[in-house]
Order: sequence, then structure tokens, then C-alpha cells
Amino acid sequence: MQRCALPVVLGPFLLAACAPGPARVESATATSAPVVAASTLEAAFSPEGVAWVEGGQACVARVPSYRPVCPKLPGRAVGVAWNGGDAWTALPNVGLLITLDRAARTVAAGRVVALSATRAYREDGSAVTYSGAAAQGVAGAPAAALTGGNGQDYVLLAGALRRVEDGQILETRAGPRLEETPGGVRSTTLPQVTALSGTYRLTGTALQRLDAAGRVVADVPHEPGRVGLIGPDVVTVTSGGTVRAFGLDLRPLSP
Repeated sequence: MQRCALPVVLGPFLLAACAPGPARVESATATSAPVVAASTLEAAFSPEGVAWVEGGQACVARVPSYRPVCPKLPGRAVGVAWNGGDAWTALPNVGLLITLDRAARTVAAGRVVALSATRAYREDGSAVTYSGAAAQGVAGAPAAALTGGNGQDYVLLAGALRRVEDGQILETRAGPRLEETPGGVRSTTLPQVTALSGTYRLTGTALQRLDAAGRVVADVPHEPGRVGLIGPDVVTVTSGGTVRAFGLDLRPLSP
């Protein structure tokens, strides 16, 4: 993972631009690999690329090259999300939301604990948009947040999956991860994403494709990580910042 200096002036909150580092994209050959814990890894996928945060460092890799940009930040990053074509992260210790590449943007946000595509949630449950406006929040610090396919926000709060708009509890014993669905969000145990061609999940040792009945119809060896859809491709990011792209049939793709 290549880091690059990102000078910061905290006052007017100016951030200098940061150049991409060397590519870490791999085409993922079907060879076995040791299981590496990725419990601190979070990722957000969009048509523009993938952003991730691990160990307080946030990075972004845009299509089509997936060359990582990992700016030097003035504090530990918490969460990543895409909004308006920009990849964002939160720096609770300095109370900022910041973009990871392209035009530098900052928003005063306070102590943020989770990000969705529409807003940032603070440790008291209040929320702010990426333009700095107050937004509807929740009662308490969410463990995770995600904007669903219906445009509404959902959070994991006190072990339950809640819809932010009306506070309705949709799952009382939710899994540790969230997956976007066309009608909203559901919780899952393993990192996964669902397309018309099937569900793609990371088990910790393999990337699997499941059919509508839940049967495994294809798999390739793969380390723990996170998985999402970017255009027609299945894209994964692993602990340490390795990005891989696959076809919907799990055929490894060249960057």
C-alpha cells in the first residue's frame, strides 16, 4: 500500500492533492493463501471504485486501474463511504469528514462513528450530511450504517437492524455486516453482495458464487476481505489493501 503526503492546514481546513501510488491490483490466481484476520477492514463500493479503511488508514482505488491512493491523514480514520462521486472518511479526533482524492473537501462533523452514502453518524447518534447540514439520526452510536437500494439509511444499533427514517426494527438479532438490497438493507454473517447472477461471498478461505437456492456453484481460493460489485465485475479488497477483480463467473480479470 502506497502512502502519500497530504499536508493539512487545520483552520480553513485545506488539504493538498495527493498522487496515486503504485498499483496493488491483482488478478487473483487460484492458489491457496493463509487466512489473515480482516476484522478491522471496512469497505465501500461504487461505480467509481472501492474505498476502504483498516487500522485507521483510509484508501481509495478508482476504476479502471484500481491504483490505490492512501493519503497521510491528521488522525485515525473511521469508516468510508461514497457521496457525489467522492470517497469520504471521518477523522473523529479532529472532528472532520474529508475526501480521499480528487478535489480536497472537508466538513466539520464532530466525533463520527459510522458513515453511509448520505450522512455521517456521531457517537451520540446525531447525524450530518456531506454538505454539513443536520440530518436525521438515531438514539445511540451505530456499529455500522448503510444506504439501501431504496435510498434510505439503515444502521446496526444495539444488535438490531433499524431503518433510520422511522426507527423501525427490521431484525432483532442482526448479523455483524450489512448488505444493500433493492428494497433496503439486510444483515449478513459473512461479507457478501448479491447480483442477478447470484450471491458472491467471502468465507475467509474462498470467494464463492451461490445460486438463488443458496447452493455454491463456483468458488476460488481467497483471503478474508470485503466484496462488492463495480459495473459488471465482482471486486474484492483484502487486509493490506490488495484489490482484485473477477467476472461474474469468478474468472480473474486483469487490471
